[in-house]
Amino acid sequence: MNHTRLKNYILCALFAAITAILAQVTIPLPIIPISGQTLAVGLTATILGSRYGTVSMIVYAGLGAIGLPVFAGMSGGLGVLIGPSGGYITGFILTALVTGLILEHTQFNTPMALVANIVGMFVTLAVGTIQLKFVLDLSWAKAMAAGVYPFLIVGIVKAVIASVVGILVRQRLTRFGLLTTGKQQSAA
Repeated sequence: MNHTRLKNYILCALFAAITAILAQVTIPLPIIPISGQTLAVGLTATILGSRYGTVSMIVYAGLGAIGLPVFAGMSGGLGVLIGPSGGYITGFILTALVTGLILEHTQFNTPMALVANIVGMFVTLAVGTIQLKFVLDLSWAKAMAAGVYPFLIVGIVKAVIASVVGILVRQRLTRFGLLTTGKQQSAA
């Protein structure tokens, strides 16, 4: 493995750890808590792009799947992934991919990052709500009320933060040679 790829994989592990830390910042709600996980996913995809952002979220979900307490509320295990909130966690993988791809096919700048992170928010909410509906045998209206509506405003706030901070950090990491972006991922 070459030096550049190794650096990028170390960043993947670092962002999986950041996601685990931000997962512990929670606001409890009846079924699904508001947590810092989605902010971490947005930051990860904005900074690392689709490939390494997705790898980072796979590492994060994998650590939780084997039982490490990296999910919200210091939880972990396959039970969480197949439970009511598991769709949101597995959705992080698709969210990182989609958010990163949008940025790679447009431009890594704050306005495009905001668009990408808002789209990513809806990807997470869609995947999570589908699993929530079926695991708890809810109607679509109840699943939306529990799994989407409480997260819209805070999700937009997190998308703004992930966009502004993510682009700034990406530019700095790239400038100092700590992130190798490739020609299609030029920092703007």
